[in-house]
Amino acid sequence: MKLRLFFFFFLILGFLSFSQITPDRFIVHKVKKKETLYSLSKIYNISIETIKEYNPLIDKIGLKRKMKLQIPFFKNKPTIEDEPLLVNYKSHVVKPKETKWRIAYEYGLKISELEKINPEIVTGLKIGQQILLPSGKDTVINNFQNELNYYQVKSNENLLSISKKIGISTDSLIAYNPIFNNSQPEEETILKIPSQFNGNFDVKDGLLYERISLKDSFFSNNYLQLVCFLPFKMREIEFDSIEKTNTKLSRRNLHTISSDFYFGMEMAKEYCDSLGIKTKIKVIDTQNDLSVINEKISLVNWNGINAIIGPLIPKNFNFISKNSQISGIPIISPLSTKEIGGGVNVFQSVGRLKRLRKVMISYIKNEIDSTQNVLIITDSINFKVADEFKKLFSKAHFVESEKGGFVIPELIDSLLVDSLKNQVIFESQNLGLAANVTSLLNSQVGKEREVQLFSSLRTSIYDNVNISRKHLGNIKFTYLNDNFPRETTERQEFKNKFLKKYGNYPSKESYRAFDVVLDVILRLAYQNKIHSDKVEETNYVENKFKYLPDKGGGFSNYGFYILQNKDYDIIEIKK
Repeated sequence: MKLRLFFFFFLILGFLSFSQITPDRFIVHKVKKKETLYSLSKIYNISIETIKEYNPLIDKIGLKRKMKLQIPFFKNKPTIEDEPLLVNYKSHVVKPKETKWRIAYEYGLKISELEKINPEIVTGLKIGQQILLPSGKDTVINNFQNELNYYQVKSNENLLSISKKIGISTDSLIAYNPIFNNSQPEEETILKIPSQFNGNFDVKDGLLYERISLKDSFFSNNYLQLVCFLPFKMREIEFDSIEKTNTKLSRRNLHTISSDFYFGMEMAKEYCDSLGIKTKIKVIDTQNDLSVINEKISLVNWNGINAIIGPLIPKNFNFISKNSQISGIPIISPLSTKEIGGGVNVFQSVGRLKRLRKVMISYIKNEIDSTQNVLIITDSINFKVADEFKKLFSKAHFVESEKGGFVIPELIDSLLVDSLKNQVIFESQNLGLAANVTSLLNSQVGKEREVQLFSSLRTSIYDNVNISRKHLGNIKFTYLNDNFPRETTERQEFKNKFLKKYGNYPSKESYRAFDVVLDVILRLAYQNKIHSDKVEETNYVENKFKYLPDKGGGFSNYGFYILQNKDYDIIEIKK
């Protein structure tokens, strides 16, 4: 009996001691969809019981979406000190795509500490390589969370400087990394970052990497000459008739596309002038006529020309690229996704649809969990691609659209389930069918039914007003695109300058022209050539460029974004 009383006394004493720990401050957390007490305890590094203690309403009504919680931060949070961290080691075989930073993070190490244990990995990991990792009761295990990004702290950085770089408030940064509430992270420490805050960074396997910015580079060539071929077809515009001219230019045609491209190119030129790179661009009207193009080529003095932009139309582009007079000059196809003729000096700046589609098929293959409910919807035109998915996911339900371009609602309802995650692959470029399928899938989303939509090819049909952006967000439409029109500060600045200069907002051709021409000028100014191992990938307002050699000759852009509609926004998914 005395032993029981003694034990009870110490239990009460321990409880009172714990309860006397006073929070330093509180942060208000608004509960998001799918968040649980367990996930919140992991994010804020506190126990579920502590969350409940300061939010007693949870015990009465449970954890609800949009509920505002008081999350405590403690000055004197108990820590275990002076205990050996690494006692025992276990053997680990390096798997494909594993990285040093992620292995180090998951085992509570710095990369330098991981390399000290395994000096053979200093130069890099190799698949199948055996390394040592800590094991036993003292091992720190951090679970990698796919919905977050991560940042590796550099020398002399603190939470304030990091928050400014990434574009996140210091409070939010601490909220996701509460261990640094009263201290600063050391060099090499890995911080958790909410996925919507990327700053001027790229994401590779979840880790934020600073983007290569040629804008801040040293330029070895400060004077460049470019030639740009555009199909203005000026002869077809009757300038003496204002009414006819305005009608002609109000429609989307070669005139307006060429004009918009020209405006974006001029903006790029002016920007480079401000950097000290003086660029002269000779613009030639091809009139979309091969005989005119041939004549104009012979009139140009090609000595000293650093690059050629265009023509926009593949037939005309191929005609010029094969001309012997420009054989040593880089020539860039700026807009077309169609196949162009190869050549050592040819650069296709837009990713080829076939290649992009293959990349997305590979992504879907790795992303979809075949143990969940998989549904493939296709039209007859895309049957071959859909059949390829059927071979990858043998247990998937396969639905071909009806002749009128729709699917039967009752059939889709019967194939979607409540107990499993519904992953739908949709293959069609038919606007009516796409509107029908996205609306139907959206109507199926509920508390008990989760639906996610994938497609290997996103075309402009999804920009049509008949397809609700809200619906796409509800079904988490996931796709690959060669550009990403996100509303960044850089994009807003470009939009404002364009509006002030030209009296109208930029079109997609203007954004594209700015990015393509700016990239070409900066690459040439930096290293006197467009392709180089020194410049792996560049990013601008809407587009990224990663030029790699083509099998048929020349170079193609391998830069792309994996994107997902989320509510009314579009977010980038980690590759």
